Amino acid sequence: MKQHRLAYCKEHYIEWVIDYTVKTIERYHLFSKEEKILVAVSGGKDSLALWDILWQAGYQADGLYIGLGIDDGIHYSDRSHELSLKFAEERGLLLHTVNIPERYDETIPQMAQRDRRGHGKPCSVCGLVKRHEMNRIAVEKGYPVLATGHNLDDEVAVLLGNTLSWSMDMLIRQAPLLPAENGFARKVKPLCRFTERETAAYTILKNIEYIFDECPYAVGSKSASFKQILNQLEEEMPGKKLKFYTDFLRMKKDGYLNDKNDEKPGYYHTCPICNQPTTIEGPCAFCRLVGKAI
Repeated sequence: MKQHRLAYCKEHYIEWVIDYTVKTIERYHLFSKEEKILVAVSGGKDSLALWDILWQAGYQADGLYIGLGIDDGIHYSDRSHELSLKFAEERGLLLHTVNIPERYDETIPQMAQRDRRGHGKPCSVCGLVKRHEMNRIAVEKGYPVLATGHNLDDEVAVLLGNTLSWSMDMLIRQAPLLPAENGFARKVKPLCRFTERETAAYTILKNIEYIFDECPYAVGSKSASFKQILNQLEEEMPGKKLKFYTDFLRMKKDGYLNDKNDEKPGYYHTCPICNQPTTIEGPCAFCRLVGKAI
């Protein structure tokens, strides 16, 4: 691991990952061992690695799997659910499951065909649905903390994209922790300082079976292009991705990206249908998407 100037054997690498995660949790004040944590799991390496690390470190962590109804010839959703369930059963952990097609009578691809904003592409719809359902389950079941497996590669790809377009609202909100407010559970990213390669190494060394295939709709995304550019940069300058991200967080802490616009509306409204927070008056985007708002 050139960016850390470290090299470990199997045993000590696993110990280092767990210890480094705990230090990240403490560094950014993400949560305590007294709090219940809901881990959003997809059957992929990052989310299962996160759940395993929190379990090993003694945190109270349960899982949440959201079935999206994505098939595309490889039974992506069914396989990812099977692996998430297998992981939980092997460790005696609790996994909550929400099946979108059963609950809302449509798969994510079917919803996307009706959504004008995404021009039929599932990604924007998928994000909207997952955010809504993750927060709904966390609030309904009494989890003050919602944890996701976003790694350093995910974070710097988003950071690069938002910087290239100077999306100030998104830059202001990007952080390892988003506090609980206006009806949202606290959102945290304990793996934000690990590269994708490092989380993959952890799952392999721990013999955690995960779905290897990426979501079939993620092919050709802007995020994938940004990751490729950043990987090339990292190859030439080891540690550049981590420095890019941590310097950004340091600038935020020093006040360079404070939101000084007092006229921004914020999440001041409650959807009259699902009771979730929304930036608009009346039914939220999710309820309009799934046809609850008529």
